[in-house]
Amino acid sequence: MQSSLYRVLDFSLALCGLIFLSPVFVVVYLLGKRDTGQPIFRQERVGRHQKPFTLVKFRTMPVETASVATHLVDASSVTKLGAFLRKTKLDELPQLINVVKGEMSLVGPRPCLFNQTELIEARQQRGVLNVLPGITGLAQINGVDMSTPAKLAEMDKEMIQTFNLKAYFAYILQTAIGRGAGDRIKSGNS
Repeated sequence: MQSSLYRVLDFSLALCGLIFLSPVFVVVYLLGKRDTGQPIFRQERVGRHQKPFTLVKFRTMPVETASVATHLVDASSVTKLGAFLRKTKLDELPQLINVVKGEMSLVGPRPCLFNQTELIEARQQRGVLNVLPGITGLAQINGVDMSTPAKLAEMDKEMIQTFNLKAYFAYILQTAIGRGAGDRIKSGNS
């Protein structure tokens, strides 16, 4: 998954995305400024070979929300704008910056938090942490998220083992047309 061809594709597509989608970035930023006061969300995540990096997203929850995996956060924590951004996956757009910087790929295992030790261990056992994390991948388009660490790590491993140019573009296209639901959030009753 780490060939120079994919790095050139990642860089080129991410840079084009940043340029052509800049009006969307401005609108979402301004709406986010009104929504939470701090529209950009930064969080340390596990990168390739467990090297930490700062993931950038549009904020979908209030600033004071605990820094835990999404599936551990109540649905009531997501703002109305945040729910729209999550549903349309617009909250992920700033990660194109991480891709341009070489910290992420467009396609790869979703980067987890360092406190998600069960997932880190499962991924380490399967060699998943040897590749760059990505914005989307096989697990994401199939609705498998970090709430099921072993299943996610196994699907990440399958993606890595079967990865090719056709899969790269298929995962991106399927994400762009809305396949996959993103990370689950606890129901409001929890």
